[in-house]
Amino acid sequence: MSQSSPLLPRRRSATAIAFYTQCRNWHGYLSAFAFLALIFFSATGILLNHPEWLGDAEPEAASVTATLPVAALQAAGASADPGAALGLLAAGRMKLLGAYSSADISTGEAFLRFESVKGSSDITIDLKTGAAHGKVRQADLLTVIDDLHRGKNVGRVWSAVIDASGALVLVLSLLGYVLFFTMRFKLRTGLVLTGVSLAAMAVIFLLFVP
Repeated sequence: MSQSSPLLPRRRSATAIAFYTQCRNWHGYLSAFAFLALIFFSATGILLNHPEWLGDAEPEAASVTATLPVAALQAAGASADPGAALGLLAAGRMKLLGAYSSADISTGEAFLRFESVKGSSDITIDLKTGAAHGKVRQADLLTVIDDLHRGKNVGRVWSAVIDASGALVLVLSLLGYVLFFTMRFKLRTGLVLTGVSLAAMAVIFLLFVP
């Protein structure tokens, strides 16, 4: 009985074929969103590495004023979290940008800070008279890109988008490596290139990063 040549590739089992088929399918499905995330974070990463491309013009701050009810201010001051209560009161009576971030409350006066990707607000409140005034500053394009890229002041929904993007890209990359094993004649080359890439990144980090 003739034996098969050792040079011929061995046939894969039905289980292996089904496994690799599912990997290809999921690789394609996940690519629809993962590639958009890669494009966004790659492009914003390049822009953040070259901020001069976007210019350095800073939007002018707009002035806002209001008179807050003294009774409401006293109730907010007596609450468990006076700063957050004052922030909620100010946001309801004034056109502000950002979500409440912090407060500095002293005798007769409160300074409130609001921050978000879209902009920030700094408000001073006279707790005795209710007079409130401050500055509202819209974020420039570079700040918006920076915050969206890093997940700063973006809220829970965008933070979840970043987590989902990272998880999908990670799964997509792992599936890609699994699919390497279906390319028997290119597997060695792929593994060698992976090793060279890791070594190059390590050398750059050790020798060129301050």
